[in-house]
Amino acid sequence: MDIITILISAILIFGTLVPYIRYTRRRERKARERLTAAKIAGLQAAQTMHPHIDPTVCIGCGGCVTACPEGDVLAVISGKATIVHGAKCVGHGLCAEACPVGGITLLMAPPGRSANLPILTEHLETTVKHVYIAGELGGLGLIRNAITQGKNVIERIAASPERVKNGHDVAIVGAGPAGLGAALTAKEKNLKYILLEQNDVGGTILQYPRRKVVLTSPVELPIWGKLKFREVSKEELLDLWEEVIAKTKLHIRTGEKVTEIQKTSGGFKLLTPFNTYEAHNVVLALGRRGTPRKLNVPGEQLSKVTYRLIDAETYQDSDVLVVGGGDSAIEAAVGLALHGTNRVTLSYRKDSFARLKERNRGHLDEQVRRKRINLVLNSDVKEILPQEVHLETPKGIQRMRNNYVFIFAGGEMPFDFLRQVGVQFQAQEIGPGTTA
Repeated sequence: MDIITILISAILIFGTLVPYIRYTRRRERKARERLTAAKIAGLQAAQTMHPHIDPTVCIGCGGCVTACPEGDVLAVISGKATIVHGAKCVGHGLCAEACPVGGITLLMAPPGRSANLPILTEHLETTVKHVYIAGELGGLGLIRNAITQGKNVIERIAASPERVKNGHDVAIVGAGPAGLGAALTAKEKNLKYILLEQNDVGGTILQYPRRKVVLTSPVELPIWGKLKFREVSKEELLDLWEEVIAKTKLHIRTGEKVTEIQKTSGGFKLLTPFNTYEAHNVVLALGRRGTPRKLNVPGEQLSKVTYRLIDAETYQDSDVLVVGGGDSAIEAAVGLALHGTNRVTLSYRKDSFARLKERNRGHLDEQVRRKRINLVLNSDVKEILPQEVHLETPKGIQRMRNNYVFIFAGGEMPFDFLRQVGVQFQAQEIGPGTTA
């Protein structure tokens, strides 16, 4: 009887344990493959707020992996949570909440580095009095946080008894989530406001580098109400944004890039190529990554065009054009090519690459040799169409099918502009990083 009991127990244990071990090993193998691909594509390191995992505390339960709404930022490898795809992280923070042992903290910089961030008070005011920062520029790229910060800054300004007779109570620079949240709050509080956007609202949203936008919990938009979606495409988000702007009668001055902010006796003077505006307060709701340099070709405004790659895995069985000759362009092309169902073309205007990292040069040569990347040197984008792109080459116009275009032509970072305003920065030291 005892032998039978032991045999039955052994069968039950092995019947359950062996499949689980196989499943765990298979899942870890796939995680390692994703980690390798992300490292090759330059997507493993986080660029903004992200989880820092303490390997001495982590018990490898995988709760953080399950909690992450972005899908595969984290994975359990060798029994420890590991950042696999850091570029996808936007700081939801649900991983830290889900960790049962408190082994995750949220930090602002790539692992093992320091984040050069503006010095802000608890009310998001910079070292220049009456100049505030909201959203990604302050380190938070999450839509919910950006909108909330924009609202909070304006509520702080509205609580002050100071009002202007001439000019504006507040000038808001940037019409992304933080800027729109700030402008709607200013309108709700009956402040004299002006909202300046260098592009147009559609361009700001459609150039967002993710195909899908995730909202982990509802967020309240002033005047409008709650945004209740959980996941939405860029095109759907644009439709919603335009509906909000139209129904709230929010006034936005698009196509006006603020080139300089001057201090005056009554506040600030904001200069654009077309006008000069005066305001007592300034809210900077700018993107942390600056203004991408555009090609200025027909069709560049289409939603399939973006200037940064975050998640190569979401692009499958697609005709993709990558434009540029720097490390970012090479890493994007290789990352897209590693998902073998994509047909990737890399276009560069010169006849050879200069100053590439040797690692990237080797990865590119390998993918070209395997015919996973079609390399077209001495080429320029002539036109972008909904289903095609036209490249100008020494042999004439080359027409090719296309679903997505990634442009890596450099850009203008916002930090020099902020320093000219007088905003001071400080480096945030964050420790040794993750187990990766």
